[in-house]
Amino acid sequence: MANKIRLGIDLGGTKIEIIALDEQGAVLFNQRVNTPRGEYQGTLQAIGELIAQAETQLQQPASIGVGMPGSFSPGSGKVRNANSTWLNGQAFDKDLQNHLGREVRFANDANCLALSEAVDGAGAGCHSVFAIIIGTGVGGGLAFDGKVHHGLNGLGGEWGHNPLPWLEKQAYPGPDCYCGKQGCIETFISGTGFTQDYLRHTGKALTGEEIMAAFDDGEPEARECFARYQKRLAHAIASVANILDPDVFILGGGMSNITHLYDHLPGLIETVIFGGEFKTPIRPAKHGDASGVRGAAWLW
Repeated sequence: MANKIRLGIDLGGTKIEIIALDEQGAVLFNQRVNTPRGEYQGTLQAIGELIAQAETQLQQPASIGVGMPGSFSPGSGKVRNANSTWLNGQAFDKDLQNHLGREVRFANDANCLALSEAVDGAGAGCHSVFAIIIGTGVGGGLAFDGKVHHGLNGLGGEWGHNPLPWLEKQAYPGPDCYCGKQGCIETFISGTGFTQDYLRHTGKALTGEEIMAAFDDGEPEARECFARYQKRLAHAIASVANILDPDVFILGGGMSNITHLYDHLPGLIETVIFGGEFKTPIRPAKHGDASGVRGAAWLW
């Protein structure tokens, strides 16, 4: 009997990626295409074409899991809270399954990161994994015993749209967020929030990479900006530890690649966490940018 093959789809705002994994997690197929931004039917078509390509090469059908932005409303069954806004208000799960003519499993992209790292990544063997995406936006995902925790309202892990705790008085109420509120964690600790903070304080528009290059060169403004960023990320993580106290925190997304983060975060967290003690490991995602798409495959 042939090994079971799992297909994972990572639906992002700029690219759609597919991966095929065997039962041991080895990669059998991998492909990326540009996302048809703003085109809902085009998105369904692009996913279908990727699956057809994969199964043609693999010469056998496979299970399909999809990691996506946002979540499904338990009331309407339609997508909400997706920063790929053309998905919002759509019955994406039903439409894709009808398009493909088969069953598909879905999860939020941050939950896919948590699942991937819980199965065979930096959180393997841990009972509870909290995964954090700090990229263009901010997401959080939860896995318990190697399974995604969606939550009754489909909001498990969505801590990026809570207000940043212990916010400095001079920063209150915080920047406007696309969700309609102000001062969300996402507006401060996303890669976008990092560059916008630098812009507000210096008047200079630099990329995250350019800010960190200036940091390495000793520029005072860059060092102050990164110090604010670390402090705010520490506050956000402490708020999760106070409630959930997971076995491990896993960081993914572009900002997670900054190695300086891992040196000082635990000490900064201890300054605000209840009781003043923090021993939880904070690790970069073992599978890096591939964690989300691998997690989608592991939904089966």
